Amino acid sequence: MSLYDVAVPTMKRTLLSLSEILKKAEAFAEERKIEPSVLINARLAPDMFPLKRQIQIVSDAARRGAGRLADVDVTPIEDTEETFAELQARIATSVAFLDSLTPEQFEGAESKTITLPVGGTELKFDGTTFLMAYAMSNFSFHAVTAYNILRHNGVVLGKMDYLGKP
Repeated sequence: MSLYDVAVPTMKRTLLSLSEILKKAEAFAEERKIEPSVLINARLAPDMFPLKRQIQIVSDAARRGAGRLADVDVTPIEDTEETFAELQARIATSVAFLDSLTPEQFEGAESKTITLPVGGTELKFDGTTFLMAYAMSNFSFHAVTAYNILRHNGVVLGKMDYLGKP
């Protein structure tokens, strides 16, 4: 199994699940006459990022993580989303980026050195460790936090909403 096989389909599936979760959240807000910005700016704790930032980080983690392994430059997306439609567009951009990658671009990525600037220092990983211990963990943390924010705020969601369709 290649790093492409681990990263790209998994990240794409989770992004598509988050898209469906956001649709449910938008419908929930409309049905309950809740201003959408209430959910978009909701957070689990005062010192945690709100929903919109969780989605921004998830999309960045997918594009940057896969891009580093595939040696593809990733165009930054400005963090300006304030609506469900804008969050959906960001997810769609990230899915399109993942769709543009090929398994061949990941050949040899297992032994590639990935260097990340973190908090004034640099972390160095081989490709496999980067994907499994950093990129996927970071991606999954923010994806599940987005789910949890909406679930905490009453959006009817279950485990299968998060796991998505195979």
